[in-house]
Amino acid sequence: MDNLHNINIEKSVLSSILFEPSVFDTVQSALKADQFYLPAHQNIFKAMEELYGDDMPIDEEFIKKRLKIKNKFDENALLEILAANPLSNTAAYTQELKELALKRELIRLTTEIKKVTMEEDMTSDEAIDQIQQKLYKITTDSNSKDFKDAPTVTKETLERINENKARGNSMVIGVDTGFYGLNKKTSGFGRGDMIIVAARPAMGKTAFVLNIANNILKHNQGVAIFSLEMPAEQLMMRMMAAHSSIPLQNIRVGDMDDNQWNTLFKSVEFFNQSKLFVDDDGMLTIGKLRSKLRELKSKHPEVNLAIIDYIQLMSGQGNSKDRQLEVSEISRGIKMLARELEMPIIALSQLNRGLESRSDKRPMLSDIRESGAIEQDADIIMFIYRDAVYKEKEEREREKKAKDDGKEYKSTFVAQEEEDAEIIIGKQRNGPIGTVKMVFQKRFTRFVDASSEVEVTHYEHQDTKIPVEFESPIPGGIDMPTI
Repeated sequence: MDNLHNINIEKSVLSSILFEPSVFDTVQSALKADQFYLPAHQNIFKAMEELYGDDMPIDEEFIKKRLKIKNKFDENALLEILAANPLSNTAAYTQELKELALKRELIRLTTEIKKVTMEEDMTSDEAIDQIQQKLYKITTDSNSKDFKDAPTVTKETLERINENKARGNSMVIGVDTGFYGLNKKTSGFGRGDMIIVAARPAMGKTAFVLNIANNILKHNQGVAIFSLEMPAEQLMMRMMAAHSSIPLQNIRVGDMDDNQWNTLFKSVEFFNQSKLFVDDDGMLTIGKLRSKLRELKSKHPEVNLAIIDYIQLMSGQGNSKDRQLEVSEISRGIKMLARELEMPIIALSQLNRGLESRSDKRPMLSDIRESGAIEQDADIIMFIYRDAVYKEKEEREREKKAKDDGKEYKSTFVAQEEEDAEIIIGKQRNGPIGTVKMVFQKRFTRFVDASSEVEVTHYEHQDTKIPVEFESPIPGGIDMPTI
């Protein structure tokens, strides 16, 4: 590796810090201690980091004292650094050291690849996943970390508290869900959180998470959606309906007047400019999920949320015949991936049919299919409940029974365009549990806040409420856009 390090540059960079400590900020933001080649240089840089963190002078005497305490002082190495010429432009040289360190890591990885491929008890999928994980860590400078001592943890914690304080009176300290009531309960979705959204069929769980995705896209943040059941085009139609306030059925069949077409094109323009990525591979495994999301996150760091629809359709890495073990592997894999990428991941989940035999059909934690591992790994578990779904179902059953008995039946049930909905937070690792009241607008497949504290301005357009942001139609007639 003689051509993969440059001792003279290392000396000059460290010398520049000693002669002008103010450049340490620039160097520290670009380099880590283990990216120096010589162990003595690594120790000196670590001492500089500690002195900087303790708000003490970064000079010869303090460095010497700090290293002697740890029995890591190398007098010759420090003298050679003091004798080296300081640099006028440290940025270019720190980048050179970083490049050399990266190449050394890649050389080490080739050795690891040989070792992994020779492992007889490891499948090819497992070997590929392990290699991809190591490569991702190298390219994102996120190698495995050492233990953090108490001063380091408290310092980082205070920085996070101050960062949250700087937001003013904002209750959101994570990813903004776009729903006032939900933000109030959760403070937003935290980095590294695994969120489960569970419901019985037809309750609107896909619509709910797509609404969250729409809200995040409006803040110029990216969203990745893994759809195992629904094609990307169907997802986009739902998102357009919610975004444009045009009924989903009208969008599906193309039955819209000129103003609605103009409004739809505005919506198309919005999505074309957004950072939305959809994978509708129905054969998603936990290994593929890791691989695809790592690659996407490295190319598009602005992606701050991933959605999986839904977890029971995923499969594990191996050929385990025990579904409980397989779901446990998937659940743990999603949680570890969320932590690794420092972003929340929402996974949708089905519920057991048994809850429908209860008088109160509101879901609880034990209703989640294969619930053990999911309940343990999740940071937040939310259930969607709409009482009108069951009332409508019961009315249909009564009508069918009457017809089967040859009796005339006159229904008193009237379906509503807007229905009360509940988002039940059954678990929250770092916050309260409880219920958030919402309204489900069926035509637009859209959930909205039920709270009177939230005011949304609309204007009337045909029979549809159109948000003000779509007020200006596209001039010059209608041209079909390319989606």
